[in-house]
Order: sequence, then C-alpha cells, then structure tokens
Amino acid sequence: MVIRDRTAVTYRYECWRAPAAGVIEAAGTIFLLLLAVRWFQAGPFAKAMVAGGGSLGLILAPWVVSRVEASGWPVAKAASRLAALGAVSCLVMALIPLLPVYVAGCVLAMTTSSAAIPLLTQIYQENYPERERGRRFARAMMIRIATAAIFSELAGRALSNYLDRFRWLLLFFAGAFAFASFCLGRCPSRALTASGGTHPFHALRYARDDRLFRQTLIAWTFLGFAMLMMAPLRVEYLANAKYGVRWHGQLLTAGTIALLTGVIPNIARLILNPLWGWLFDRMNFFVLRLTLNLGFALGIVSFFATGSVAGLVVGAVFFGISSAGADVAWGLWVTKFAPPDRVADYMSVHTCFAGLRGVVAPVVAFYLVSGLPLNVLGWISVGLIGVGSAFLVPEIKFGKTARPGVALVEEAPE
Repeated sequence: MVIRDRTAVTYRYECWRAPAAGVIEAAGTIFLLLLAVRWFQAGPFAKAMVAGGGSLGLILAPWVVSRVEASGWPVAKAASRLAALGAVSCLVMALIPLLPVYVAGCVLAMTTSSAAIPLLTQIYQENYPERERGRRFARAMMIRIATAAIFSELAGRALSNYLDRFRWLLLFFAGAFAFASFCLGRCPSRALTASGGTHPFHALRYARDDRLFRQTLIAWTFLGFAMLMMAPLRVEYLANAKYGVRWHGQLLTAGTIALLTGVIPNIARLILNPLWGWLFDRMNFFVLRLTLNLGFALGIVSFFATGSVAGLVVGAVFFGISSAGADVAWGLWVTKFAPPDRVADYMSVHTCFAGLRGVVAPVVAFYLVSGLPLNVLGWISVGLIGVGSAFLVPEIKFGKTARPGVALVEEAPE
C-alpha cells in the first residue's frame, strides 16, 4: 500500500476511533475517580490507584513493545487486542460493583489504554508524512476532545442526582473500548523491526546513549510529576466536602465538577488544538514546550491558589489551552528525535518514565494533601515546572534540527 493510501486509511479509522477515545479519556480523568470518591468512599490508597492506574501501562510499555516485536504482530493488531482487554475489564466492573474489583478493573482498563501509546506513535510515524503528522494528529484529536467535553457534560448531568446509575456508565466505557479495538484492527501497519535486544526493557538503553533524549526526559520528569500531582487533586478539591468548595452555598454537584474539570478545559482544547498541531510541525520544539509549561503553571495557580469560582474557571481554561498543545507534543515529540524504525522504542522509554512518576505522584499528592494546604501544593508544583523548564532552555538550539537524536545514538550491546 503506497504512503497516500496508508495515510488516508489510517486517518479515516483514527477519526472514527476518536469519539471512543474521548469517552475513555473522560473515564480516566474524571468519572472513575469521581465514582471512587462519591460512591465507593475509597480511601487514599484506593483513590491513588484509580488516579494512577493508567501509569502502570506506561511503565509496562517497553515490555509490551518488546513482546509485540518478538511476536511479529503488526502493531495495529496488538493495539487492538489491548483495547479489547480494556472492554472486558469495564464489563467486569459493571457486573461486580465491589471496591476491590472496581479498583483492579480501573487499573487494568487504563493500563491497556496507555500501554498501546507507543504502538500508536509507530503507526503515525509509518503512515503520516512528517510535514502533515501534527496536523492530522490534531484533527483527530479535535473529535476526541469534542466528544470528551460533550460526554463529560451529559454523563455529569446523568450522575448528578442518580449516582447509582454508574453501572450503565461502566458498560458505556466497555463499548468505547470495544469500538476502539475494532478501529485499531483496521489500520495498516507492519511488524516492528527487530532491535537485537533480548531484555524485555532493552529500549531503556536509548535514554543512556542519546544525550538530548536523556536531557529531555529529565526535564519531562519534573514537569510531569508536577502535573500528575495536581491533576487528580482537581477532582478531589471539588468533590471532597472538607475543602468547602461551594456554588451558591451548596456543595458542587457531579455536573458542576464535570463542567470545571472536563467541559471547560475540553472546549479550550478543542478551539486551540488545530493551532498547536500546526505549530508542532513548524515551531522549535523546546520553545513550544516551554510555552506550554507557562500555561500549566498559570492554570495551577489560578485553580488552587485564588480561592474563587472565577479562579476555578480561569484555571480550567488555562489547563485546556495548555493541554491542547501537550496532547500533540506528548504524543508525537519522539518522531522528531528517533530513527524512524525506533519510534516505538523511544516512545516506550518516554511512557515508561511517565508511568513511574504517574504511579508515585498521585500517591504523594493524596498523602501530602492530608497535611498541607492545597494552595501550598500548587506552588510546589509550579516550582517543579520551573526546574523542568530550566533543563530545556539550553536545548533550544537543537529544537529545529531534523531528528537531532539520530546522530547521537549509538547501538549499545545488551
């Protein structure tokens, strides 16, 4: 199949998959944790597990990539099977609504979703031309964002006075995973090129041997830890009565929480996403990343430190604007650094480190918040973003070089 045909087919099925991905995103960022807090009355550890469940998949991504490489499966087929496992997990949660089953099901479902990310990036590398990659990714992302916003609003309204309907919501999540599996199974793809490594985490050597890649990963560790601490605390802050967040004297309903954490940010993401996709294809990557960091810092300060409803709304808008760019930057940045046949490996290393901080950060956040005011945690997160940004400033000179990491990589023996 010629590149244009592969591009057209991939883009079509990605646009079809996008609504299902939007539903899954809303599940992972809002509703699974909301149900843990409001329905199951989960403790700190259980809430942290639900909030960081997808991070396990990110940690396991190098192992998943190595297994897919060894199996000889086309990457799209492997991603499809992971999504099918997510559908089964949500179905079991709906049928057996007990807290231990719920927590395990949330972790497994979001693990399958995040473990597939390097495989998807490899598909984009193979099937989207370089000068169109950000734009096509962003267009499909617009559909995903719009669906996440609409679904957050509708599901929030449905749960506001009838929280016991959550089992129907879990069935809907199962259907979203199943449809995503269908679409992924029809994307053109090839088997991964053998790297010669035998260790299941052999891809981690690229972080050792590629200096620019390593430096960027260090910066992303500080940035990601800050965001992963504060992201689940948005729901905790609004849903937990002890923080006293009220609207017209009343505790916030599920619909209002979904509005502030899902609808408003996703509307901002939807509007700005095409611009960030266009900028990714043309702008110095490190300048782009630093701009996004500033937006996230402003969002944290506004949401957690102002103590007003207006601050919540402004913070939600900043989160949405910055997330629109982060969607593209996080999902595609390794295509600017990695050799074309090693994109899945590079991405698996990136997601592995993201997963490690994703497991630790929510646990740290939920335990720190029991002894520190939320606004203090917000300022700590802003400080971490500043440290991460400082690591990126010296690398700006490499930000417009075509695949600067390629020349720096040397294959190291296992």
